[in-house]
Formats: sequence, C-alpha cells, structure tokens
Amino acid sequence: MSDGMVPGRDAAWLSGPGPHAAADGAYRSWAAPDPRRRLQLVLGGFWLLDAVLQYQSFMFTRAFAWMLAESAQGNPAVIAGPVTWSARLIDHHVVVLNAIFATIQLLLGLGIAWRPTVKIALGASVAWALAVWWLGEGLGLVLTGDASPVNGAPGAVILYALLAVLLWPARQDRPSAFVAGRTVGAAAARLLWLVLWASLAYLALQPAARAPQGLSSTISGMADGEPQWLASTDSYLAGLLSHRGLAASAVLAAVLLVIAVGVYLPPRAARATLILAVVVAAALWTAEALGEMFTGTGTDPNTGPLLALLAVAYWPARATAARHRQGA
Repeated sequence: MSDGMVPGRDAAWLSGPGPHAAADGAYRSWAAPDPRRRLQLVLGGFWLLDAVLQYQSFMFTRAFAWMLAESAQGNPAVIAGPVTWSARLIDHHVVVLNAIFATIQLLLGLGIAWRPTVKIALGASVAWALAVWWLGEGLGLVLTGDASPVNGAPGAVILYALLAVLLWPARQDRPSAFVAGRTVGAAAARLLWLVLWASLAYLALQPAARAPQGLSSTISGMADGEPQWLASTDSYLAGLLSHRGLAASAVLAAVLLVIAVGVYLPPRAARATLILAVVVAAALWTAEALGEMFTGTGTDPNTGPLLALLAVAYWPARATAARHRQGA
C-alpha cells in the first residue's frame, strides 16, 4: 500500500487498547439527546434566561415589589391577600429576597441541564412555578376579568410547570406518537392540551378584550420603554386592532379552539394545527412586546415562546420512528 499501512497489523493497533482507549470508549458510548432531552434543555434555557432577567438592577428596587403588588388588584380576597403580604415582605427585604429568587431560577436551569439532577430540578420547578404563579402573578389574573392571551394569560410561569410534568423522564415510557405523551400517556397529554388552549379561547372573549379598544390599548401599553423597532411594531398592531376588539377577539378565540382540538385529528391534520399554534404563539409574543425583556423590567419571555415549545412537544413522529422507539 502506498501509505505504508499493513491492514491486519494496523487494524489491530487501531482497535486495541492505547492511550486514547478510554476517550474513544466514552465517545462511542455517548448518544445524542433524544427529542425529550432536547426539549428539557430548551426549558432549562428559559429558566436561565429568567435568572438573567431577575438579576437586572430594577428587580433590586422597591419598584419590583410594587409591580408584584399590582397583581392583587381585581382578584378575590383569598388570592389577593397572600399576594399583598408577599409584596410587602419583598418590599422590606428586596435586595436579599430578589437575589434568592434569581439564584433559585439559575439553579433550576442548571439542574435541568445536568442530567443527574434533572428530576430534582423539574420537580422543584413545578413547586416554584406554582408559588410564583400565585404570589407573583396573581394566578395570571385569570379571575379578574382582565386576562387575555394577548397580555400573557394564563401566565408564563404556569406553562413552565406544565412543561416540567410533560417532559418528566419517566422510568418507562408509555406508547405515544409525540414526546408530551411519553410520561403521562397520550390521552392525558391531549386532555391537558385541550384544556390549555380552550382556556385561552375563553380568556380571549373576556369583556375587557371584547371592548372596542380592549386589544388595541393592551398592545399599545406594551410599547412603553421598548426599542424603536419593537415599539413601532406594537403601535402598528394596536392601530390595526383599534375599534375592532370584538371582531378580533372572536377570530382569535375561534383559531385557539381549532388549535385546542387539533391534537385529536389524524397526524397530517394535527401537524398543520401545531404549525398554526407556533404561528399564533409568535403573533402573541409580538403583541406581548417579546415579554418586555428590552425594558429592564421583564421577568420572563412571557407565554409566546413557551406555547411554541409546547407545540413542538406534541409534534407527531413518523410511524416508523415511533415503532423504532417502542421496540428499543
């Protein structure tokens, strides 16, 4: 051979033990993350983003506590009371408590990213998300009559909890054509999807959203403090929906209902409705001014990206791929 290699000897040398044998073995044993693990990593990334936003200077001021206290307005006393108490506590110890809040979210993101602690981190994220949803978001204002998918209802943090449940790494997966059904089962996952998106459709028809200027004023209010390009986009959308609150709310509710039932359709139709869900999520995120992350006061990316991530978790796999996973 022109390169001087002897097939038998060199093959034995390449396959035999050597100084890089351990590294080679580790490389061969490594497997690319499966779809659920990839989605877990994206979820962990969102928690890390939340931590970064929580470390902003605004969050270490009393204005942060006042912002939280506003979520008590319009809520029943049983919900509003603990929210007000929590805001007052934070107001008196804002620097220490906000540092703790940000660090908790940082640890949740890192814990989900590190495979040995993923279960602990996902479980802790559910508990933390429920606490923040009540004490920090007033249950996403869903009991006030002012909640709408356009202003972030039912609250981004409750979607973190839902995703943690659906992406839980079960010891033994259940048969499912989509990732979200592998832990809780396809029927339960579809029911959760139906409840979420049907709830969004219901919230889209709340009186505040149906008012002639309801959606327009909500979107225009998001433009304050945003970069010019984003403020201009929201101002354009607000102008487009001016005096069209009822019609726009009805159309949005109808689209959300189509998405809600989409996971019960045959795979091809289900994929089409999931694509629609991602498009709607992107539109809502634009209306939400990208979670106001560029204002220095945003605490999370809001619901848009999380709804899109949820849609990906429900994407039906090809039949051959599903059979391969079940047989593995």
